[in-house]
Amino acid sequence: MGSPVDVELLHGRLGPEPVLEVALAPVLLDAVARGDRGPVLRCYRPPPTVAFGRRDTFLPGFASAAAAARGHGFVPVIRAQGGRAAAYDEGCVVLDEIMPAKDWLTGIQDRFAREAQRQAQALRGLGIDARVGEVPGEYCPGAFTVNAGGRKKLIGSAQRAVPGGWLLSTVVVIQSAARVRSVLESVYDALELEWDPATAGAVAEEAPGVRVDDVEHALLSAYTQRYRLLPASIAPDALTASLKRVARHHVPQ
Repeated sequence: MGSPVDVELLHGRLGPEPVLEVALAPVLLDAVARGDRGPVLRCYRPPPTVAFGRRDTFLPGFASAAAAARGHGFVPVIRAQGGRAAAYDEGCVVLDEIMPAKDWLTGIQDRFAREAQRQAQALRGLGIDARVGEVPGEYCPGAFTVNAGGRKKLIGSAQRAVPGGWLLSTVVVIQSAARVRSVLESVYDALELEWDPATAGAVAEEAPGVRVDDVEHALLSAYTQRYRLLPASIAPDALTASLKRVARHHVPQ
């Protein structure tokens, strides 16, 4: 194994606006892919958000689903990555891993598998029977879901790749199972997508007493096995570029 790769750690969110949070990730990806900055790992606790995939927006019930999200106190946004609708709030952690890559079109499945195993190992260190694999009936289904005992979804990931780099974005539900289940029931009903609400879990349900801080620390510690995490801040130009992108992610009322 070679020396750890230096990776900028961006810790914390920009503010209360979910649309700005989702706009920042593709801005950082484009900068990394161009070679304007080095690899990035962003870790933050998001405001209440329902992040829709682009294909959700083509469904007849999308406007109703967005309204349902707002009715539960969640802001609907359109994310750059793939997948179906996912919900998260301050009781969750979002990790955006952004890396340069010449082989950006290959290795997608390997990246999903590698990061899911890393995350599952981190949760096992907290006493959770964490496994990798799709839970039948889960929301935003994926083969590399991190689940609890094959029963409940705890972590989901999505990717975006552009020439020169890739973004793997992960959502970890820690203390928000009931709230996530409730909003997703309304959202998926409006989208007319079938799922089983019983499959939506949270880390704290599996390990009572585990806090968001505990999970965040465990996950970041797992990344230090491969990366040298260097604390950094979001540059003003990245914030400016994100503000220019928000229209792409905004869902009108």
